[in-house]
Amino acid sequence: MADTKIKGIERKPTLKTIAELSGLAVPTVSRALNDAPDIGTRTKELVRKIADEIGYVPNRAGVRLRTGRTNVVSLIMSTDHNNHTGRIIAGASGGLHDSPFHLIVTPSFPAEDVMKPVRYVVETGSADAIILNQIAPEDRRVAYLMEKKFPFVTHGRSNWADEHGYYDFDNEAYGRKAANHLKLRGRKTIAFIGPPLEQSYGGHMLKGVQEGAADNGQHFLRMSDVDSDMLSPQLADHVVEFLHQNPEIDAIVTGSTNAATAAVGAVERLRRRLGEDIDIYTKEAEPYLTLMRPELLACYENVGEAGEFLAKAAIQAVRHPELPPMQKLDVPQF
Repeated sequence: MADTKIKGIERKPTLKTIAELSGLAVPTVSRALNDAPDIGTRTKELVRKIADEIGYVPNRAGVRLRTGRTNVVSLIMSTDHNNHTGRIIAGASGGLHDSPFHLIVTPSFPAEDVMKPVRYVVETGSADAIILNQIAPEDRRVAYLMEKKFPFVTHGRSNWADEHGYYDFDNEAYGRKAANHLKLRGRKTIAFIGPPLEQSYGGHMLKGVQEGAADNGQHFLRMSDVDSDMLSPQLADHVVEFLHQNPEIDAIVTGSTNAATAAVGAVERLRRRLGEDIDIYTKEAEPYLTLMRPELLACYENVGEAGEFLAKAAIQAVRHPELPPMQKLDVPQF
């Protein structure tokens, strides 16, 4: 924390320091920093500029005593390998920018009860709101937070999504459009490497691909002993075996970049020509797969936008619980 010199006295920057430099009253400075709606934009910009220049950092204990809030949003993330973690964190951090809220990441370890980090945040009061991902249809974490009336939002939809804030990618629409696109390319037999079915989006995607294929008269085969979150080398071995057993497969739809990488590896090991003998259709948050393999078919999922939206939805859940929760279903773009 920087020291500031006012009238010959060096001291840590405080609200009073900002008030003296801006000519505003201390309560006005406090409300500006807390993004109060009755404070004008120019005043907020002035106060934040001065705060940044002098290195002002709010005393969290003092904020909590005055307001009952921590000004913290906790993003509870699994530590597994396939989570778009960096993009979600970056997006959520951007969504909190120019607000008094800060982001903390609370890890959720796959070997532990998923309730453990959620209960910790709620029972210790270490955050004002929680962002959850990897949502199950009847998610225990969601049920607990609703019961506790603790502000939260989800990346994905639970069966109670009409009652809470969320951002979700329309995976059912993705599955249907994937089947339709492959139909236009003359593909008749689709193999599907889907997300884990215990997560809501896995069921949504399976429904979309399966029903889309049925409507198109395509043969649908689900790889039921694997999922798109598996490590790529292990998954590639399964895909090789599945393609050996079902040589009529001329298309693969996957639920992740990780699964697409495994599928490409399997196809190349079998010396089948990508884009000619077989198509692979996938989602990606960055176009690096299609840069390396232009023959891949892909649609873009904006994970960064999801994080930003969820952060803003979390702030609204804290500040305005009386308002309808913020919700967005992102329609896939091709």
